[in-house]
Amino acid sequence: MDFPVTFHIFGKTILAHPLFEAVGMFLGMRYYFYLKRISNEKLSFNTSAAVLIGATAGALLGSKLIGNLENPYTIFENFSFQKFWSSNTIVGGLAFGLLGVELAKKIVHHKESTGDLIVFPLMLAIIIGRVGCFLTGIYEETYGIPTDSVFGMHLGDQYLRHPVALYEIGFLILLWISLKYIQNHKKYHPGFLFQLFMLSYFTFRFLLDFIKPRVEIAGNLGTIQLVCICVIIYYIYIIKKHPVIKN
Repeated sequence: MDFPVTFHIFGKTILAHPLFEAVGMFLGMRYYFYLKRISNEKLSFNTSAAVLIGATAGALLGSKLIGNLENPYTIFENFSFQKFWSSNTIVGGLAFGLLGVELAKKIVHHKESTGDLIVFPLMLAIIIGRVGCFLTGIYEETYGIPTDSVFGMHLGDQYLRHPVALYEIGFLILLWISLKYIQNHKKYHPGFLFQLFMLSYFTFRFLLDFIKPRVEIAGNLGTIQLVCICVIIYYIYIIKKHPVIKN
């Protein structure tokens, strides 16, 4: 396989990453609206709209902000809006999307969790997006460091590298199976499924970034890892405060 994989659409050459990212977001949203339609949990229009706006605005801001802060030493060197807009990360999107939702819920005075329905659509969107990351190889910053392990792959240069996008896809599939089991066999308070997803995913991303190229900000930790630590601490506190209710 030659990297990066491209597609020719309407006479233009398009990288796999943005194409798969767009398809992932579309299918994830369609899956979410399907689950929302068949769910017994009904939210008012005002609450649904506020949550959607808060999540979208927070995710958009966070993905760009944290994406650019991955290398804060060069953020103002030859600054351009195009460069700022093209830098993004799902970690920032999830973390700030959470903040946006919580702020929106306070504005409309809604106290119950609204996150469980979005868990599986979100994982679907990330999985599809990561296929695009893998197909783009080293031409976007979603690849691993060189390795001599059996998992090493050529992703567009002379090195065998960790295919971190495939690692993440495998992790999300296992997490999907685990969360589906909990959903079908356990009783839990509203929001627990989302909390467990966030805690699991951010823990995984914290560890994964040790085998990805990164600019070390504090000790040997990068910006994304520092964000992960904050989210992990937050959800450990939340889950301890509201433990799962077993059958």
